[in-house]
Amino acid sequence: MIKSMTGFGSSVCLHENTAISVDIKTVNSKMFDFLSKIPSTLKDKELDIRAIATKILERGKVDLTITIDQGQDIFEYVIDKNKVMAYYKELENIVSELGIRFDNQNDMLATILKMPDIITSPKCVVPDELWNEIKQAIVSACELLDASRVEEGKAIEKDFATRILLIQDYLQQVEAFETQRIETLKNRIIKQLGELSQQYDENRFEQELIYYLEKLDITEEKIRLKTHCSYFLETMNDPISNGKKLSFISQEIGREINTLGSKACDVDIQKLVVQMKDELEKIKEQLTNVL
Repeated sequence: MIKSMTGFGSSVCLHENTAISVDIKTVNSKMFDFLSKIPSTLKDKELDIRAIATKILERGKVDLTITIDQGQDIFEYVIDKNKVMAYYKELENIVSELGIRFDNQNDMLATILKMPDIITSPKCVVPDELWNEIKQAIVSACELLDASRVEEGKAIEKDFATRILLIQDYLQQVEAFETQRIETLKNRIIKQLGELSQQYDENRFEQELIYYLEKLDITEEKIRLKTHCSYFLETMNDPISNGKKLSFISQEIGREINTLGSKACDVDIQKLVVQMKDELEKIKEQLTNVL
């Protein structure tokens, strides 16, 4: 199975006629990178929220937002009067020094109420009942996101399978040029030796020719490339997504394709090698978006 790295999930829960929405999305990342935007009253639950997201989503750059409908407060809030007075005095001095004019005191008060930590909640502990509802909403949003990853992964999986089968097909076409390739190399060497005025030991020549042709033999590369392609398809069909493992296998596939191309010494085979490389590069581009 293949999962895409990107996805989106959303869930809403109701508590005492107040809607609490959870939105979560992921984009590509080699590690688990978590960013949350949650109400200050839930800050002590941030590690728990992160643990839930980590367990379900595993990897990716995760952005999670929890929004509470302010139509009805579910937390008790108080205004810190001491801070309001301190801010008021400071602003009054600054306004006087800079010659800034407020139309009325309400404007200054509205500005102060936007200052940090003016409005706080004395309840540091979220009630268990409320937290359980929020936690379930987070789980639901993560599961929906994961489901969207699976759906997108199906398209990627189909594309991978097509390209691996093309590489295997190009590899099979190489065999049609192998026999002729060896004969061409052998005849070229014999022709070049025939143009020399000096005599040579034919037995030694045969030994050197066999050694040279063995160095150019691509049988092992073909076997390994075929094995790696089969292993790629096998890994892709695992019940869990293995993006990193598939990346490692694709590197091995690329290594065998490159070696095959460098040893081929044949225009037709090298054309097939170029086509294999093209398909592999398209796979590698998509692998950056696989979990």
